[in-house]
Amino acid sequence: QVQLVESGGGLVQPGGSLRLSCAASGSIFRINAMSWYRQAPGKQRELVATITSGGSTLYADSVKGRFTGSRDSAKNTVYLQMNSLKPEDTAVYYCNAWIGVPAASYWGQGTQVTVSS
Repeated sequence: QVQLVESGGGLVQPGGSLRLSCAASGSIFRINAMSWYRQAPGKQRELVATITSGGSTLYADSVKGRFTGSRDSAKNTVYLQMNSLKPEDTAVYYCNAWIGVPAASYWGQGTQVTVSS
């Protein structure tokens, strides 16, 4: 069994920062790409950032320059540093990872991020 557990969400004022963490545990042979998605009320889930097994990062245009993804492979953990937060960043943020050979997709339970004054 593989589990992904997110943490770090909360309420923050516009312009503030939060750091999300996602830790993978269980029967992990190999972790490939890990990604952050988000889903706002009434909207589809969207990709925010992907961190490859080699540490490369890809970002959605809406978060470029404000969000930074990173990965600690020794801890099977991925992070999302979110700066200059805007009300439109309000959403449930989900961690996704492709794990194993052949790779299977796993999701965390989500963590709420609310940006409001």
